[in-house]
Amino acid sequence: MNDKRVAIYGASGFGREVAWLCETCGISVACFIDDDEKMHGKFFNGIEVIDINEAIIKYAGNYVAAGIGNPSVREKIIKKAVHHGFLCRNIIHPRVEMSGSVKKGEGVVVCAGSVLTTDIFIGNHVQINLNCTIGHDVVLGDFTTLAPGVNVSGWVHFGKRVYVGTGAVFVNGTKDKPLTIGNDVIIGAGACVTNSIESGVWGGVPAKQLRKHNKSIS
Repeated sequence: MNDKRVAIYGASGFGREVAWLCETCGISVACFIDDDEKMHGKFFNGIEVIDINEAIIKYAGNYVAAGIGNPSVREKIIKKAVHHGFLCRNIIHPRVEMSGSVKKGEGVVVCAGSVLTTDIFIGNHVQINLNCTIGHDVVLGDFTTLAPGVNVSGWVHFGKRVYVGTGAVFVNGTKDKPLTIGNDVIIGAGACVTNSIESGVWGGVPAKQLRKHNKSIS
C-alpha cells in the first residue's frame, strides 16, 4: 500500500480544491505550502500552511501537487519542489470518464465531471478543472491549464503553459491539419476558438487577439 502523503503547493482557492480532490481519491494531505509569509501558520479545512523550507524538512520524499492555475508559476514551484526531493503523481477524480487510450505524463490533475474520449495525450503537470470535455486526438502540452467547463473538440493540439479560461470552446481540427495553440497562449473565458493561434491573449466569439504579449494570470 502506498502511504505517501501529498503536500499541496499553494493555499489559494484552487489549492483547497486540490486538497479536497486528494481526500476524495483517498490520498492523505500533509500540508499546504505557500511562499506568502502572511499565510504561514494558518489552517484551511484543518490543514496547516507552512513554507517550503519547513515542508522540505518534514515531508521531502512524499508527493507534491500544485494548487496554482497559472501555468508559468506552476512550472516554477513544481521544479523547485522536485529539486528538493518531492515526488509527483497523478490525481484524478473517480467521477472522471476516460478511455484506456488516454496517455498521461506525471503530476496530472483532473477534476470531477470531466470526460476524456480516445487517443488523447496529456503532458506533465496539466490541470483539467471541473466538467471539461476533451475529444479524440487532442494533445495538451506540459503545464497547460483548462479552467472549469472548457470544451475541446477533436484534433486540437495545445503547446506548453497554455491557459484556457472558464467555458471556452475549441472547434475541431483534422488529422491533416490540427487546430494548434502555441506555447504560453492565454484564451479568455467564454471564447470560441475557430482557428490556430501562435501567441498572445485571445477572447470573444469567434476569438480575436486582444494582446500580443501575455501578462500574469491572477
